[in-house]
Amino acid sequence: MKAAASREIFERLKAANPAPRTELRYDSHFELLVSVILSAQATDVSVNAATAKLYPVANTPEAMLALGEEGLRHYIRTIGLFNTKAKNVIATCRILVEKHGSRVPSTREALQALPGVGRKTANVVLNTAFRQVAMAVDTHIFRVSNRTGIAPGRNVLEVEEALLRRVPEEFLLDAHHWLILHGRYTCLARKPRCGDCAITDLCEYPDKIQD
Repeated sequence: MKAAASREIFERLKAANPAPRTELRYDSHFELLVSVILSAQATDVSVNAATAKLYPVANTPEAMLALGEEGLRHYIRTIGLFNTKAKNVIATCRILVEKHGSRVPSTREALQALPGVGRKTANVVLNTAFRQVAMAVDTHIFRVSNRTGIAPGRNVLEVEEALLRRVPEEFLLDAHHWLILHGRYTCLARKPRCGDCAITDLCEYPDKIQD
């Protein structure tokens, strides 16, 4: 895709949603970190439903540790892989208390050293909590980047690196949010809503669906 077309895409996405943000509900960096860990292979809706009851009880590393794995499982049992996630969250809380003064670290290296935190999760936290340029490529962003031609890649890392190169600088901070929302609500996996898409004339997808 030519640079001019890419710029026009992000100008339109920004015009439609000037201040995009994650749909996960949180009130602190710690709550965001836990929610993103819980969101792996789960919907934001299911995570928000669980944390709406969890965070009033435990919204700090110390409070979460006091809850323990068994107590945490009680709140997140409706989320997929809840046993593994409970173990990882409690282990992460212990590291936050012992090594980071109960604060969420702001570097990729420190974040990815936490149990349950991979590159995508670290990118979400770096971008959303600390407003660092980062691309958290999930299935939605991977699909949109390849389908539109904005940043094609054979795997998530290739797409991430392509986005960082190709997205105009002034849109880099919010590009992750625009792309995930576009994939979630417009550029759907099975039946993209091309007829309702604000960037359909710029998109390079050859099999557009207009109905």
